[in-house]
Amino acid sequence: MTSTEISYGKAHVLFYRLGGRDVAPLAASVDIDVFGKRFVAAYTEGDNREVVATDTMKNFVYAMAAEYTGSTLLGLCAFLGRRFIETYPVMEALRVSAREVPLDAAAGERGPSDVLFRSSRADHAVAQVAVDAVGGKAEITAARSGWEGMRFVKTTGSSFATFARDDYTTLPELTDRPLTIRLDVYWRYSDLRDGVAEGPGFLGPRAVRDEIERIFHEFNSRSIQHLVHEIGARLFAAHAQLGEIEFIAENHTPDHVHDGAGGVKIFAEPKATFGKIGLVLKR
Repeated sequence: MTSTEISYGKAHVLFYRLGGRDVAPLAASVDIDVFGKRFVAAYTEGDNREVVATDTMKNFVYAMAAEYTGSTLLGLCAFLGRRFIETYPVMEALRVSAREVPLDAAAGERGPSDVLFRSSRADHAVAQVAVDAVGGKAEITAARSGWEGMRFVKTTGSSFATFARDDYTTLPELTDRPLTIRLDVYWRYSDLRDGVAEGPGFLGPRAVRDEIERIFHEFNSRSIQHLVHEIGARLFAAHAQLGEIEFIAENHTPDHVHDGAGGVKIFAEPKATFGKIGLVLKR
């Protein structure tokens, strides 16, 4: 006897919400993952009668994006999740994920423009909300916010030394080194109301990103592990509403290849074998 678990959905539903007097511009790429035993027959028997087409999901996201009046990714995910469950009772559970497509106001004659924006897809906010159908109603069961793709370059204030050595170790000990990292950070709130941007404890993702930058600048770390733990500890100390913080980091520190006059050092792109560091802190 076999056990079957399925999921299907739509990926990279990208939209730009523009116009409207009281609604700020918003751009995001949305993924929908649907779960439920009612769709098993489509897999086992080719019976599509219960299947909501993924193209329908795409169009539904577009329509709901026009109805959503908020400005946060978490709020968007929660709004979409509730509407999907309410509209399609055949869906037993779903996960809505969103990645921000940043729209930064460009310079105008009298300050930041409300018409012209720069669209960047480098580092960006992300959000994810899980929704279950309970008694015919949508119930949010989990939520996560985050910021992905941060890249930091620090010229001093980092070291890596006194680590374990054996016959295979060639890495020199560095007591003051430049450090380049790629960093993804995710956080969950203790109260789900904050986790869907509906409670007083919600934190703006950009503010969290800026706080991480300040900590990175101030802290003299002895390793990337030391650095991410310090960031997490300071975020926990500053924000009692946070219940969990996760870090995924890669060491992209460049290779020292040449010394010039007056203490100038030349660095080359690092080899494409990056050290990986992970940390999850829970309150």
